[in-house]
Amino acid sequence: MMLQAISCMVLLAFINSVTVTVESKIVKNAVECTQYPCLIFEDNFDYLNLDTWEHEITAGGGGNWEFQYYTNNRTNSYAKDGKLYIKPTLTSGKYGEAFLTSGTLDIWGSTPASVCTGNSFYGCLRVGNPDNLINPIQSARLRSVQSFNVRYGRIEISAKMPTGDWIWPAIWMMPKREGYGGWPASGEIDIVEGRGNLDLVDEQGTHKGVNAAGQTMHWGPFWPYNGFEKTTGERQSNFGATFHTYGVQWDETAIRLLIDGQVVVNVSPGAGGFWDLGNFGLPTESNPWQYARNKILAPFDQEFYFLLNVAVGGTNNYFPDSWTNRPYPKPWNNLSGTAFKDFWNARNSWYPTWNAGVNNGEDAAMQIEYIRVWKDRPDPAQ
Repeated sequence: MMLQAISCMVLLAFINSVTVTVESKIVKNAVECTQYPCLIFEDNFDYLNLDTWEHEITAGGGGNWEFQYYTNNRTNSYAKDGKLYIKPTLTSGKYGEAFLTSGTLDIWGSTPASVCTGNSFYGCLRVGNPDNLINPIQSARLRSVQSFNVRYGRIEISAKMPTGDWIWPAIWMMPKREGYGGWPASGEIDIVEGRGNLDLVDEQGTHKGVNAAGQTMHWGPFWPYNGFEKTTGERQSNFGATFHTYGVQWDETAIRLLIDGQVVVNVSPGAGGFWDLGNFGLPTESNPWQYARNKILAPFDQEFYFLLNVAVGGTNNYFPDSWTNRPYPKPWNNLSGTAFKDFWNARNSWYPTWNAGVNNGEDAAMQIEYIRVWKDRPDPAQ
């Protein structure tokens, strides 16, 4: 439901006078707010609003050589009982097992809703052979770039993370226009990322599976310069057992990332901005933010959109080879040229942890109850 050209005062009066069933909606443009806090976006997932959420269609994933391809169907993404579900399934369940080693995954598409959205990393066409398998998992990734973007405000999301080995859920934000250049120069905000593994620990024995959730900001002048290690944090809990809240508090001088109301990442870079914070050791002319109007917070001084996705595996070291998974070891090496094959051949070890035969396989799904965005004050002039 779209409400336009209506002030917050009128909206509040309307809510107080009648009982309203809140559905998926964009409440208003920020310029229409006259009282604060002012709700500008809310989705309670009474249904999957395809005017709000566009599906990405690609086998290229996030550029990390993950093992899934993203598609648009109601097996992998759907709304039920006031929750959005994003659930990974086996590609062989749709095409048959032989398809992985001998088939052709052609997702170029032809209609507005079916066109491939990412051709990088052979994202629109892949051909399987016995050593280089077609992506053995299918899943979903949704984005709001065509419907809702925000610069500064307060965000709260209630979600439950998936349980299952090598599942990689994420709720994050990317810049609408990449105003400072390609990644990571224009920034990235990871509101929450996790790993579904039941018993995964790092070299120090710290749990890194479903009992951990991370929040991160990515930024840097160009790859491989990325200052994310200075803007990342993690909390421990069982994030796959219950719903938790993940938040962002964002103004023109600082960004705070929160889990269950507790600040995990608190970044206020000061007058020198992220360039000084990064201390990259590069000449000043490499600074992509030197001409920004908000030199304190650039690149996080522009509009960002939401992404919601569930990936699986990958070779970018999000699942490091040095970590220990129990009761069986990680089935692929991040430097291997046959990682897809090695992962698939170990399915008798990891697939049972997804509980595919229980409760419609929804233990392996990321579940989102709501997404809400407020403006706590008028936007600064820019």
